Amino acid sequence: MTTTLPTVGLPVQDATTYAQWFACLADPTRVRLLHVVATHPGEITVGALSEAIGVTQPTCSHHLRKLADTGFVRLRKEGTATLVSVNPACCTGLPHAADAVMGTIVTRPCCPTDLPADVTVRALTDHDWPDVRRIHTEGIATGDATFDTETPTRRALDAKWLPDHRWVAELDGHVVGWTAAAPTSTRDCYSGVAETSVYVAADARGRGVGKALLHKQVTAADTAGLWTLQATVFPENRAAIALHHSAGYRTIGLRERIAQHHGTWRNTVLLERRTEPSAACATEC
Repeated sequence: MTTTLPTVGLPVQDATTYAQWFACLADPTRVRLLHVVATHPGEITVGALSEAIGVTQPTCSHHLRKLADTGFVRLRKEGTATLVSVNPACCTGLPHAADAVMGTIVTRPCCPTDLPADVTVRALTDHDWPDVRRIHTEGIATGDATFDTETPTRRALDAKWLPDHRWVAELDGHVVGWTAAAPTSTRDCYSGVAETSVYVAADARGRGVGKALLHKQVTAADTAGLWTLQATVFPENRAAIALHHSAGYRTIGLRERIAQHHGTWRNTVLLERRTEPSAACATEC
């Protein structure tokens, strides 16, 4: 019997780099040193570091050299003193490595694959608004789709969404989902940044409707020159997070206690998709 193994999504080169980082941190003294350096404003002397964590200066210097060789910290001589500062790239690189290893983020593809043949995605028309609001109401009912507790009016949604980035999905002649993008700012410098939403009808979930919608969403955004799409998802909604990952979104971070929902503080995951420099997604998918 032959067992088909899943495709390994973490490149060998990345895995090797991450292993080196984790190996360097496999010592509690280095972890404590890195924490002090990373949380200290500006540079700090080796003497101050050794005193902060309670080790001798030779021991502190030994571990700092290991951290510097791996790229976690930077060392600078000033007279007889050695000044230590954190490598700013590590403040994002190390969390990214942990997320990549644990599968929270994946290698960003162009857009979703295995699109359902029976789902059609088209531009939203005036006749679709009742279905759009009905599907939004079904999303509210799940408790994990939105902070909304009441369905927005057509006027509110129409005023909010970008005219050329609102789509509906049809299955068996019925509207079963929608996606839309809204500008994140009125400032010209952010004209290519939009916040996206995607909703699927309760009786059509699990049939690839979300994939079809996000395929249209991201390819249309790339064609139109939107360089950043962002989405906010409750961490409990793992299906939505996985769906966005399949469309090239990556997890930026967890926003703790960002707002209250029915009187309870909720966390959200912030996801982001950046257009590749070639902007070739629309033609290659």
